[in-house]
Amino acid sequence: MSNSSSVTQFLLLPFADTREVQLLHFWLFLGIYLAALLGNVLIITTIAWHQHLHTPMYFFLLNLAVLDLGFISTIVPKSMDNSLWDTRAISYAGCVIQVFLFIFAMSTEYCLLTIMSYDRYIAIYKPLHYGTLLGSRACVHMAAAAWATGFLNALLHTANTFSLPLCKGNALDQFFCEIPQILKLSCSGTFLREAGLLVVGGCLFFICFIFIVLSYVQIFRAVLRIPSEQGQHKAFSTCLPHLAMVTLFVSTSFFAYLKPPSISFLSLDLVMSVLYSLIPPTLNPLIYSLRNKEVKDALRKLITGGVSKIIKCPSSTLQLVTALM
Repeated sequence: MSNSSSVTQFLLLPFADTREVQLLHFWLFLGIYLAALLGNVLIITTIAWHQHLHTPMYFFLLNLAVLDLGFISTIVPKSMDNSLWDTRAISYAGCVIQVFLFIFAMSTEYCLLTIMSYDRYIAIYKPLHYGTLLGSRACVHMAAAAWATGFLNALLHTANTFSLPLCKGNALDQFFCEIPQILKLSCSGTFLREAGLLVVGGCLFFICFIFIVLSYVQIFRAVLRIPSEQGQHKAFSTCLPHLAMVTLFVSTSFFAYLKPPSISFLSLDLVMSVLYSLIPPTLNPLIYSLRNKEVKDALRKLITGGVSKIIKCPSSTLQLVTALM
């Protein structure tokens, strides 16, 4: 990374030049961020609090919710800060950390979505073997493998990117530090680096993609064998939103990271980055968990119990004060 020591900070792409639109961007991102935080924190708390949700499916949902919190927290607060204070700057170290955490979160999410599709495949296609194939030890090993894969992939891509000498300025055509945009600033030939990134990223992408496709093909085959139309409709209403979110996440991030960085369209790149970085962490709690009856019932009990404790608290405090007097 010493080759890039002349660059002390990067300039991120502002969403607008006028102050009114900058503030609108701040409040819009704040609303999205708070919605993502609330949804994912509720899922984490609900699953951790209720013992009957300690099953493989909800274990992986818990991992996904934790990851989504980190995913959206990596880029949104800095973008909000820049819009609020009318600045574009991010330090060199901050950019390195942002790239690492973002690639780590995105790679791990790919792996978790793959594991979750496998979990649904086993639950629907081989329900009698569910407890054997997805025991507690197997679930922990799979989750650990997903997090480790994301970490190693992020470490490789970050080190590869920031070892390049940068001599084409420090302005990035993106509202966060993104590898394709950083590669454009390199003053050396980046063909081999781009090819390496495409090969490594492509291998991880296609392995996960093939597993997801095969799992959903088997799931749909099993669903179509359900004799009643009501049963088929219920199964499809559960699977199709999952598949839609996976498709959105995979297709948009594929466009951003597996195309040559030399091929770029500013407005399209910006839209794609918003779709794969903000929408999945915000909607995943709704799509994967809050539409689930078990989770909704558990969440209702959690909220009801919390409200009842708050209501009882003043009376008990008053009794204690009265006794002391």
